[in-house]
Amino acid sequence: MRRTVALVGTLDTKGEEFQFVRDLVAAAGLGTLVIDAGVLGEPGFTPDITREEVAAAAGVEFSRLVAERDRGRSVQAMAAGAAVLARRLFDEGRIHGILSLGGSAGSTIGTAAMRALPAGVPKLMVSTLASGDTRPYVGTKDIAMMYPVVDIAGLNVLSRRILSNAAAAVTGMVAREPDDDAAQKPLIGATMFGVTTPCVQMARKILEERGYEVLVFHATGTGGQAMEGLIADGYLRGVLDITTTELADELAGGVLTAGPDRLEAAAAKGVPQVVCPGAIDMVNFGPMHTVPEKFRERKLYMHNPTVTLMRTTPEECAELGRITAEKLNGSRGPAAVLVPLRGVSAIDIEGGPFHSPEALEAYRRSLKEHLDRRIQLVELDAHINDEVFAKRAAELLLGMLG
Repeated sequence: MRRTVALVGTLDTKGEEFQFVRDLVAAAGLGTLVIDAGVLGEPGFTPDITREEVAAAAGVEFSRLVAERDRGRSVQAMAAGAAVLARRLFDEGRIHGILSLGGSAGSTIGTAAMRALPAGVPKLMVSTLASGDTRPYVGTKDIAMMYPVVDIAGLNVLSRRILSNAAAAVTGMVAREPDDDAAQKPLIGATMFGVTTPCVQMARKILEERGYEVLVFHATGTGGQAMEGLIADGYLRGVLDITTTELADELAGGVLTAGPDRLEAAAAKGVPQVVCPGAIDMVNFGPMHTVPEKFRERKLYMHNPTVTLMRTTPEECAELGRITAEKLNGSRGPAAVLVPLRGVSAIDIEGGPFHSPEALEAYRRSLKEHLDRRIQLVELDAHINDEVFAKRAAELLLGMLG
């Protein structure tokens, strides 16, 4: 089957521009599949998938959206429908990349479709919002955003050049022969913070010597989300979740939370996982002056001028033990918790600023109380960054992988 680019957008307001890039992609020898997500007026040309089909994919009647005349509701519905259709078309092998153009509404719809696709699938969004905060559009997916300089409102000497570049970019990405997945090593996901780096580096070396490739995710919120997404998409064979600090930020209101779904994808997919309480001794904030007033009397540590750490209390650690246990109890595959009894981070060590045996003991008691007996619990008289701990973590995961 000819490799095909999906073009997703509002053909009522951007029809001329979409027709321009469609013709360029087709002239390069690739197939095109145009999805119309417009609501306001008639499409500028006939799409391959109509706006009625997009609305239906979201479980909404298109005529009702038109009658309601609610722009926010319409964009939300068409974004949801575009995401459903993009994933369906990809799973059916009908599209191999995606390109979209637009302002705020078009970017919302186009990137929703892109985020529904696995990492590695070419995704390019030409957006008037690309020079601002792109996190709501990109999320944790490999979406390339291009700023068009001028508004996407008709063709002119500058927009033609920029849209031609966009068409050439997506054509090059999609036309390239994909890597031979069969020749790749099986992938392991691992989470790391600066304060758990020695552990992850040692464990990674052991796993790679055994024929695996280790993808390391910085546990800064988006890192955890990215790993969870790759697990859900079926990329990872196993997980070495050394650094579950994002759970502490979600619990206490830190700035590096990965959201309420952290530590759930591997359990749901049945992917083997070894989980450790790495860096649960800390909650992350920005510079010292940004720490919320209610926390100013807590134990704070300036990691660097832009990062302030707050020590978690025994009560918070007990709650983290419960949360960890309950998330792992739903595991459909093998899972284990490995607890270092001499500290969970580089600054939770005897003589260190965050050392608190009481907090770690509270975590242990709560974990044991709530953890299902079928989930393996291993306690090691070592610090998380000791070589013996890293070796045990890698061995536990290798044993599950068989």
